[in-house]
Amino acid sequence: MPGTEQVQVQVQQQARRTGRSTRSGRSGRRTRWAAEAGVFLAVAFVAAGVFGAVQPATGIPPEVVQLTQFGPAVAVAAVALLWPGRIRDRLAGTLPTRERSGRTAGRRVALLLTPVLIIALCAGGGLLTSGSLPVTGPQAFTHPVVLVVAAQFLGACAEEIGWRCHLQPLLRTRFGPVAASALVGVLWGLWHVPVFTHEPAYAAGFLLATTAMSVILGLALEGVRSNRLLLAGGFHTLVNLGMLYVTDETAAATAPMLILGAACLAAALPWLAATRRAAHRAPDRITDATAHGAR
Repeated sequence: MPGTEQVQVQVQQQARRTGRSTRSGRSGRRTRWAAEAGVFLAVAFVAAGVFGAVQPATGIPPEVVQLTQFGPAVAVAAVALLWPGRIRDRLAGTLPTRERSGRTAGRRVALLLTPVLIIALCAGGGLLTSGSLPVTGPQAFTHPVVLVVAAQFLGACAEEIGWRCHLQPLLRTRFGPVAASALVGVLWGLWHVPVFTHEPAYAAGFLLATTAMSVILGLALEGVRSNRLLLAGGFHTLVNLGMLYVTDETAAATAPMLILGAACLAAALPWLAATRRAAHRAPDRITDATAHGAR
C-alpha cells in the first residue's frame, strides 16, 4: 500500500535525523567539557608562572604564601567570564549554605583529621630513616605564626577553588569519583612545574602525594553541598603547615618527599576502602557531585 510505505519512509527518515541530532548533541557536550577544562588548565599554568616570576619583586617570603597558588583562582575567573552559566553549577556548594550536613558530618571531621595522620606518618618515617625529627620552631620565621597560618589558608583556598571546587565537579560529569579525583591529582601535581627540576625520584614522590591527597579530598567531598572550599582549604593548609613546621619536605630532599608520598597513599587507603564498600551498596553513576550535569 503506497500510503503505508510513505509513512514507513518518513518514520525511517525521522529516526535517522533524530539519531544524527543525538550524536551531535553528545559530541557538542564532550567538546564543551573539554574546552572548559582546557581553558582552566591553560590559564592556571600561565597565571602561576607569572605570579612565580613576580614574587621576588614583591618581597613576600614564600614560607608565608606563594603567589603561584592564586593561579587556579584566576583560571576559575577566566572560565566564569567565558561560561557564566556553567560556573554557577560547577561551584555549587563551594561556600556555606543552609543545607544540613548530618549525612556528611563524619566525613568532614575525618577529612580534617587526615592531615594529622599524614604528618604523623611523615614524622615517623623521618625518625626511622634519619634518626631525628627536624621540627622548625615558629621563632625560625620573622613573621608571626598567626600571619603565616592566615596567609597559608588564603593561598590554599585560592588553589582549591580551582582544583576541588571547579575541576573536580567538571571531571565528575565524565568519570567516577576515584578516577576523577586521581586525574585532578595528577594535573595538580604537574601544575607544580618547579618540582620537576629536581631528580625523578623526588618528582615521583610529589606526584604520588598530590594524587593520593586528591583522592582523599575527592572522596571526602563527594555529595557535600556546603563549605567545600573551607573543607578543602583547611585540609590543604594543615598539610602545608605540617610540612613547614614538623617535617622537612620543604627542603627539597628526595627521601622526605618519598616518605610524604607513601604517607599520603597510606592515608588514602581507608577512604578507598570505604568508597568500595559504599559502591557495593549503591552502584555509582557518573554524575556531577554538586551540579546538575555537564553543560
